[in-house]
Amino acid sequence: MAWVTLFLAGLLEITWALLLKQSAGFTRPAPTAGFLISAAASMYLLAYSLKTLPVGTAYAVWTGIGAAGTAIIGMLWLGEPRDTLKLISLVMLIGGIAGLRLTSGH
Repeated sequence: MAWVTLFLAGLLEITWALLLKQSAGFTRPAPTAGFLISAAASMYLLAYSLKTLPVGTAYAVWTGIGAAGTAIIGMLWLGEPRDTLKLISLVMLIGGIAGLRLTSGH
């Protein structure tokens, strides 16, 4: 259950990162409110998962999901560049996340 919670926390990290961009420096109320809610929920779920998962593994997976997911969404829907090195780096990042999960022992 902790891994599911951690995965949801990572998805919420993607959400708050995208809403942070949309908030335009906290000048737009709706995206700012969404950012605050999703950031708080993401932190809560991360903290909950840390009750049973090792902090180093959980934090690395949480940030990895957020970083990879945000980069992928940026490329697919926000028109950010998709160069070869970026794609290779994302594959390596996702591989690292999978490796941490597989070697965690939980």
